[in-house]
Amino acid sequence: MKAIAAGEHPERVIGTVFLCCGITAVGFVLCISAYLVIAGMPAIRTLGAGPFLLGTIWQPTASTVEPSYGILPFILTSLYGTVGAVLLGTPIGLLTAVFLAKTAPKRIGALIRMAVELLAGIPSVVYGLVGMILLVPAIQNAFRLSSGATLLAAVLVLSIMILPSIVNVSVTALTAVPKEYEEASMALGATETETYLKVSLPAAKSGVAASIVLGAGRAMGEAMAIIMVSGNVANMPGPLKSVRFLTTAIASEMSYAPFGSLQRDALFSIGLVLFCFIMLINVALNLFVKGKRG
Repeated sequence: MKAIAAGEHPERVIGTVFLCCGITAVGFVLCISAYLVIAGMPAIRTLGAGPFLLGTIWQPTASTVEPSYGILPFILTSLYGTVGAVLLGTPIGLLTAVFLAKTAPKRIGALIRMAVELLAGIPSVVYGLVGMILLVPAIQNAFRLSSGATLLAAVLVLSIMILPSIVNVSVTALTAVPKEYEEASMALGATETETYLKVSLPAAKSGVAASIVLGAGRAMGEAMAIIMVSGNVANMPGPLKSVRFLTTAIASEMSYAPFGSLQRDALFSIGLVLFCFIMLINVALNLFVKGKRG
């Protein structure tokens, strides 16, 4: 009995440590949420939710006219940029994950995994620098624009940046699919390609959905690379127009916005809107996964 009691004591301690770590993680999220709400609501109350969220003009430092704080161009640009990056990056990432998890020879698979890990480790400013030097002039010449820093350039850069998130998580999910599923599919006459696309991918849908959400979160929250290739101009979004994202609006103006000013409060409100978008993406994922399971 004493031996059993002595063995239970370390288990209780470890369980308590795990519980404390979980509570700490939840506490961080709650603290960040509370801070963003407290810091972001004053500007929304002052400006009004409608004019702030649906206004199309952002001129917080205007001196000859009344300052404007409409962020609809930022919201639409972030949505279009994220959706475009996910639509471009997801097929490439998923097919790469299927290749690595199911069909790649060891040497080639190891080489591609190394390249994917290298993509994950490259700083975002390097993506922006390469995009600014190579991609922006190419778009400018291809479409005969005055500047190639456009929404299209931002989408292309983001689609590359989200690949590591999609590939790594999807490979883990596909590797965890029981071999019996694939063997049963092939025994019924399905080809390997049909099995991987119609059996393995649906069986790993939870992990695949998580990878897509991670990629979408990366695209929605990116700032440094995007500010270098998008033009950082508060226009309504268009594929060949210079635009400004929610993140780049905060990054480009927070450093010189006076403390206590309405402009600074409005930037915190933009952060609150961005945080809400990220939370909505995660909620949508959970509902999607639960719906598929049901």
